[in-house]
Amino acid sequence: MIFPEIKSTSLVVIDLQERLIKAMDNAESVQKRAEIMLQGATALGLDVLCSEQYPNGLGKTIPEIAELLPPGSVTVEKTAFSVFAEPKFRTALAAKSKKNLIFIGIESHVCVLQSVYDALNADFEVFVVSDAVTSRDKANCQSALKAMRHAGANVLPLESVLFMLLRDAKHPAFKTISKLIR
Repeated sequence: MIFPEIKSTSLVVIDLQERLIKAMDNAESVQKRAEIMLQGATALGLDVLCSEQYPNGLGKTIPEIAELLPPGSVTVEKTAFSVFAEPKFRTALAAKSKKNLIFIGIESHVCVLQSVYDALNADFEVFVVSDAVTSRDKANCQSALKAMRHAGANVLPLESVLFMLLRDAKHPAFKTISKLIR
């Protein structure tokens, strides 16, 4: 397994939107984990890219997530399920020259899964935050996580991902990250 380095890693937030989140299994917990991941990303200085699936029908990114997007984050509207099908996403990602992508969001078995597959096919090292993704049906989420792992993604809980990025308790963001996960 490759440890993600902060300077070569971006966080991808998939479709955490107003009309979608309400229908998800374990929505409150997943939203809280996504918020912590975004706060951690900010503390670590990660680039963040965010997508919105058909926002005219499904609403914008929920306010609790939108307000945590760090300055300079890119939000891309899409109708395709994979973020990689959207040229604006690919352009924004290419401008960042990153080799590692961390994924959070919904739905695990549709948009997250297809985005992860496309990222793997594009030779990115992929990390899926297992407790910051979900689907309407728990079984669909579990199947998608297994499929992503089988395809080569690193499927890990939030704490593992954040501490992999830190690598050492001497990291300047260690105290901030530690407080986030308590």
